[in-house]
Amino acid sequence: MLTRLTISNYAIIDNLTVGFHEKLNSITGETGAGKSILLGALGLILGNRADLSVLKDKSKKCVVEGIFEIGNYRLEDFFRHNDLDFAVSTILRREITPAGTSRAFINDTPVNLKTLRELALSLIDIHSQHQNLELGNHKFQLDLVDTVSGANKLLAPYREVFTEYRQLQKSLDELIEKSAKESAELDYWQFQFNQLNEASLNENEQEELEVLLTQLTHSEEIKNALVEVQLLIDDERFSVISNLKDSRKRLEKIQNYIPEIPDLVRRLESSLLEIRDILDDTERLAAGIEHDPARIEQTTARLNLIYGLEQKHHVKTVTELIELRNAFDEKIGQVTGYENEIAALKSKIDETREILAAKAGGLSIERKKSFREIEKAILNDLHQLGMAKARIQILHGQLPDFTTVGTDVVYFHFSANSDMELNEISKVASGGEMSRLMLAIKNLLRKSKALPTVIFDEIDSGVSGEIALKMGNIIKSFSDSAQIINITHLPQVAAKGDAHYVVYKFEENGKTQTSVQLLGEHERLIELAKMLGGDGYSEASLKMASELVG
Repeated sequence: MLTRLTISNYAIIDNLTVGFHEKLNSITGETGAGKSILLGALGLILGNRADLSVLKDKSKKCVVEGIFEIGNYRLEDFFRHNDLDFAVSTILRREITPAGTSRAFINDTPVNLKTLRELALSLIDIHSQHQNLELGNHKFQLDLVDTVSGANKLLAPYREVFTEYRQLQKSLDELIEKSAKESAELDYWQFQFNQLNEASLNENEQEELEVLLTQLTHSEEIKNALVEVQLLIDDERFSVISNLKDSRKRLEKIQNYIPEIPDLVRRLESSLLEIRDILDDTERLAAGIEHDPARIEQTTARLNLIYGLEQKHHVKTVTELIELRNAFDEKIGQVTGYENEIAALKSKIDETREILAAKAGGLSIERKKSFREIEKAILNDLHQLGMAKARIQILHGQLPDFTTVGTDVVYFHFSANSDMELNEISKVASGGEMSRLMLAIKNLLRKSKALPTVIFDEIDSGVSGEIALKMGNIIKSFSDSAQIINITHLPQVAAKGDAHYVVYKFEENGKTQTSVQLLGEHERLIELAKMLGGDGYSEASLKMASELVG
């Protein structure tokens, strides 16, 4: 329940505080007095967008604050979930600064606009004249059916599966697109892989081939050098080995005379063994060296292949070529593996679609069961509001695909007269009929869900006389279970209020301002008399006003 609304520096309001009755509050005032400005200010704590144009004084901030009694609304979980302090008297505040920034608060704790709006919409339901146009909106009609039927309780589990279903479809689309793109590149990858794979590359091959080619191209030079070394070591005319042997023999003859000689003998022996090993190695190496033009050509061709592949792929080593070959192999494997992945994903989508279809079917059943109940309740109120011949019929349609609300669409067809065919509300209902229809729907919603505070902005537009009295009675009945703030231009409706406020303009220091006054008993009669007979009210209009108040 909204107990107090405080507005400062908004539009043509300087400072204003209004306290509201817990039941039916009537708000009246001349056209242009500022009733819509009150709603605009209230809209700020409902999370509506705002800019600097709302500031009356551009150098000061605009503040709108509402105090709500929420002890009976079971909102503790909301406060706990958003890490807010719960209070029976909760304050919602919105500030617009001269810099254009917006700040929102719940019980003086800063919150984002989404959190403020979520709480405010659970506390206030505003019905303005333009909302009548929503009667012809199929989404509004389906929301009404869901609220009355209780199908909205099934929407959360349905939407959970729907979200999964859409995500799976998105994943499938992405996978198919990726597969198609990579399949187009498969021939290229396959060619590159085949070329590298057929090369049969080995890790250290390039270095080994380069050494081999050097040996092959210098084979004669190498062989000549090895032969010359052999001759120098063991030539008949001059033999290093023979000289070493002779040297050893000479030293052996004197080794008993000098202590150091035996060591020299051993060293000569060791050198002799080493020289013989060198001789054997040079002979072996020389035997293996041959001038082989065919092998030179073969080695050169192999190296040219490697150099060509490195240049083509902009790399410097065989290792990098092998890595490229493996990368192409992996890409080819992925492309050929998409078919299985796509098939598995399609199977999962089919399973999810079956679950989704079952939940959508459950929604349809619950919705259809409520059609007659809704029609009966709306017609009952319409008959009370002077539309004895009115007819309404809810038709069901099936959408071709799943949506966030299932596969259902509903059509509210209406006729105000027995001789007029049923048709969509937006095509056949007049302004006054729209107002009465919306009031009947609001009455139905009030019985189906808790609405702590309902604000009607001239819901009685287009009606008068006896119908206005009946509409006033219905609005009055709303206040048995909810606080009602009713902005009206009809005295018959305004007279039903437990508290009556008048919105008026005045000038102060040459500037126009808007204010609100709670009327006393006599002031209220005068206001109602003016609404009945104009500013020049008479005793007769005062008497009529008194009768309306009862």
